Amino acid sequence: MLREIYDVPADRIAIIYHGAPDVPFLDPAYYKDQFGAEGRPLILTFGLLSPNKGIEYAIEAMAEVAREFPEALYFVVGATHPEVRKRYGESYRLSLEERVKRLGIEENVVFHNRYVSLEELIKFLVAADIFLAPYLVREQAVSGTITYALATGKAIVSTPSWYAEEMLAEGRGILVPFRDAGAMARALLGLLRDEAKRDRMRKAAYEFGRQMVWREVAGQYAEAFERALVLHARAGKRPFRAFKLHTLPEVDLSHLRRLTDGTGVLQHAIYTIPDRRFGYTTDDNARALIVTLLHWDLYGDREIWDLMHTYFSFLHYAQTEGGWFRNLLTYERTFSPEGDSEDAQGRAIWALGHAVASKLPEDLLALSIELFRKALPTWERLSAARALAFAVLGGAYYLEKFPGDTEVKGALQDLAGKLHHAFVAGAKPDWPWPEEVLTYDNARLPQALIVAGRALERREYVERGIEALRWLIEVQTDPHGDHLSLVGNQGWYPRGGERARFDQQPLDAAALVDACREAALITGDPFWWREMERAFAWFLGRNDLGVPLYDFTTGGCYDGLQPTGVNRNQGAESTISWLTSLLLMKRTLRRRTVAERA
Repeated sequence: MLREIYDVPADRIAIIYHGAPDVPFLDPAYYKDQFGAEGRPLILTFGLLSPNKGIEYAIEAMAEVAREFPEALYFVVGATHPEVRKRYGESYRLSLEERVKRLGIEENVVFHNRYVSLEELIKFLVAADIFLAPYLVREQAVSGTITYALATGKAIVSTPSWYAEEMLAEGRGILVPFRDAGAMARALLGLLRDEAKRDRMRKAAYEFGRQMVWREVAGQYAEAFERALVLHARAGKRPFRAFKLHTLPEVDLSHLRRLTDGTGVLQHAIYTIPDRRFGYTTDDNARALIVTLLHWDLYGDREIWDLMHTYFSFLHYAQTEGGWFRNLLTYERTFSPEGDSEDAQGRAIWALGHAVASKLPEDLLALSIELFRKALPTWERLSAARALAFAVLGGAYYLEKFPGDTEVKGALQDLAGKLHHAFVAGAKPDWPWPEEVLTYDNARLPQALIVAGRALERREYVERGIEALRWLIEVQTDPHGDHLSLVGNQGWYPRGGERARFDQQPLDAAALVDACREAALITGDPFWWREMERAFAWFLGRNDLGVPLYDFTTGGCYDGLQPTGVNRNQGAESTISWLTSLLLMKRTLRRRTVAERA
């Protein structure tokens, strides 16, 4: 496949088998007593249970086997696959159990519905006389279960997947057609009747499997890496320099849940206690919705839906008939008009555009589109730079889903044009920024230009955004410690003036994480992956004071970095900023292998 489809030269291909534990060649009787199978022929299938495993055909075959060998046992070892259980519950397993009852072979088929340790799995394998792989998918390039069966010296009956055809050649197993219970039964009966044949197959499998044990596989990987380094050096190329992202904490939503009630996420906390005096904002609920969307896209876990629905409900309630989003909602559930802002409008549009681009169920997608389009007439009222940037991000997300929507595309062109013009008009040689003062959420402005440039195919937007983002990083990098030193909110950073060091806000670190990610995706320059990691590391203590802002005990984030330490309150904005950054880092680790060649 590598040679024929991808034209990879043969000398660049190293074949290394799937690894397996190193187990002595033992008689199956050795462990049978531990499973109540002493003196009985034992057939085994193991792995996470799902409909593509074909267990129903194995059960049908077992009914025929049991007529000749009534003492035979068939063990199905493994829990239901979590994704199958999440979507369908235990319906597949229950259908298999019902089939066993209908065929009257309850004494011959045993389901071990659980995860087993490696030590126990090895005992199951050793105890088995035959390993059965009744899988339904031909396009299977590798199978850990067949590898383990080979390495432990089992007689194997399998359907002819790509992997099985290669591994079970030369007498190491028997292949039977897909979905053919009769052929499967005949193969099993042939092995049970002929112990000598079974032993020959076991020996052939075990000898072949010796090259698959982890010790051998590790050595083969080491040799392959060494050959690659030698070839790289002979080609006159400079050495590889690997870049490693942070070891990432687990995603802990407990503090976000703590801050959220049936109305929405409360904006402030006193220490870790939700502070109801200040109520809720559209700003925070829009950002919290983005957290749930990132979580859903990354994990597909329905447990996030309760939070997601709450934040959707808040935005729906906050939007007026004219499409504007009111911002400040008191704890008594009345909107305060003095809290309205362009920023909140932009952030709501951003969150809804993100929702449209996400893989949501139809009802949530329909609501997202409805709220997004209802806000479309308000775009022309936006003039503040950050509001423009937030709305641009939302518009670009929306066009990922509906690239042919000319109305949204036209509105996005207008907003992005305004933002770009602000940069062109306001920038100076020593200050490539549209404002005379660097304030808050700064990286969203160049991020919006980069994203708009990609969506609208406007190279000048991308170039201006990259230039501004690079400058923003330069002026916020400590010259002595090579760590991020954010602009503080006690005076900000006026052009020609002194940059305030404190209080530094999590909001700004999160914006840099996201903006650097977009820059990396569009340029392919490893510099931006490094800067993304450096911005994220600010949360974990790589900052001016060397103290972490993430609280591992609560799942929350402190509200800022002050001259004397952290602000110990853990409000919505800071916690959402942390969670957004962590989820983006998780997505980066999952979807990319980050390496850099100097």
